[in-house]
Amino acid sequence: MRDFQAPGRSPVHATNGMVATSHPLATGAALDILKSGGNAIDAAITAAAVLAVVEPQSTGIGGDCFALYCPKGGDQVIALNGSGRSPKAATLEWFQEQGIREITTDSVHSATLPGAIDGWTVLNRDYGTKDLAELLAPAIRYAEEGYPIHARVRFDWLSSVELLSKDTNAKALFLPNGAVPAEGDIHRQPQLAATLRAIGKDGRAAFYEGAIAEAMVAYLRGKGGLHTVEDFAATKSDYVRPIATRYRGFDVHQVPPNNQGLTALIMLNILEGFDLAGLDPMGADRLHLEVEAGRLAYWDRDALFADESAMTVTVADLLSKGHAASRRGLIRHDAAMTSLPDPGLAKSDTVYLCVVDRDLNAVSFINSIYHSFGSGLLCPQTGVMFQNRGASFRIDPSHPNRIEPAKRPLHTIMPGMVVKDGRAMMPYGVMGGDYQPFGHVHLLTGIVDYGLDVQAALDAPRAFYTDGAIEAERGIPGASIAGLLEKQHQVRITASPHGGGQAIRIDHDRGVLTGGSDPRKDGCALGY
Repeated sequence: MRDFQAPGRSPVHATNGMVATSHPLATGAALDILKSGGNAIDAAITAAAVLAVVEPQSTGIGGDCFALYCPKGGDQVIALNGSGRSPKAATLEWFQEQGIREITTDSVHSATLPGAIDGWTVLNRDYGTKDLAELLAPAIRYAEEGYPIHARVRFDWLSSVELLSKDTNAKALFLPNGAVPAEGDIHRQPQLAATLRAIGKDGRAAFYEGAIAEAMVAYLRGKGGLHTVEDFAATKSDYVRPIATRYRGFDVHQVPPNNQGLTALIMLNILEGFDLAGLDPMGADRLHLEVEAGRLAYWDRDALFADESAMTVTVADLLSKGHAASRRGLIRHDAAMTSLPDPGLAKSDTVYLCVVDRDLNAVSFINSIYHSFGSGLLCPQTGVMFQNRGASFRIDPSHPNRIEPAKRPLHTIMPGMVVKDGRAMMPYGVMGGDYQPFGHVHLLTGIVDYGLDVQAALDAPRAFYTDGAIEAERGIPGASIAGLLEKQHQVRITASPHGGGQAIRIDHDRGVLTGGSDPRKDGCALGY
């Protein structure tokens, strides 16, 4: 039981449906869809669309999406890869000839083709029950009539002034009067409203073909991009086979590479060999093991992960318990490892949401433009801000994640789904760029090893390894920081919180849904 004299919130319980998102306007709009007879997929699309308006720094229709879906609360997990590809003209040789050694986050070449709209329309076609126009209506209304700026949104927005100032269109829209809007100010995106309305009327064709696609291509090519209208028209989501590992009796599912979800599964496999439940949940020993497992898993990620067709090792090999055992053997209990290369990890913005409906259809959904405001490049006619996911590509012929034509880059955004005893137990996710595998593992071990409810597990203080040190949130006890220093870690207090997440736990026996939403964001979980 939580301490009711301490700041915090209780988990939300309901029986007919539950939505958890990072923004209250998105949660409310999605819950209205459930109440009007829509299912979990319908509500997830509505939430994603609203978030693309009211959290413009984190997501948008110029980005990508991934989803895991369990129909009827069963153990079938359907995975959708809604990530876009590089332009067909984006050859490694072209970049080498141009003397480009790295695709920077503000480069037009970082703008891979947006996959989100195709992902939404495919899910709507195959599993939704309502017309797309109805699902997009709340987002259109907020974009056209305006939405109030929330606190965390503005916190992130403030860090992007320099980026937004580089593009005339982005500056005009997102720095009105030359400054970030104040909390509570009303902000509008009328061009985006018109684009969403066209998509609601004519589906994916309105976005990937015709006038909207032509305007986006003209803008990108005007910046030196290699994009063509044929690239937009060819954008296509794919159903893929999810990957999973069993952690202490719980089957944890992720989307396969080009997604980084495999990183979290490797971490869980490594940690399975330690008695976490016997450790203080906020103690130095637990945090040390989590960090070291993460460093090893990211070592695999950075060297080996890419679009699966380009990988030189198999996912099965990386998921094997033998691989985890060999990695686990490198961990010392008394001291940090000194021989690993620094992974150069960084946090970025994303939105994650989950929905469970009255029939126990459960969806875990994530949508992103990668870094805050993505590439910072805004098409003025359409209101589309382009993602910068292509910055993940390497200009290195020997690396599996090298830039190539029509190729998907390595992706950080990763929805999760837990299944137990043949039934869906929990859609969940923790956003935050490279932090996400750490966040998934911290949340899951909090629930599985320490018996926390979903809200308490999301509330728990976090640590993240980056730039050669552990960045600890202020909630990590001083004694734990001292213990980490004794284990020869460098430790600093982070200036910004780590990630943000949502989760909904399904209690099949009692017929109750329990939702939680991360206090590090503006959002909430609501049910009915």
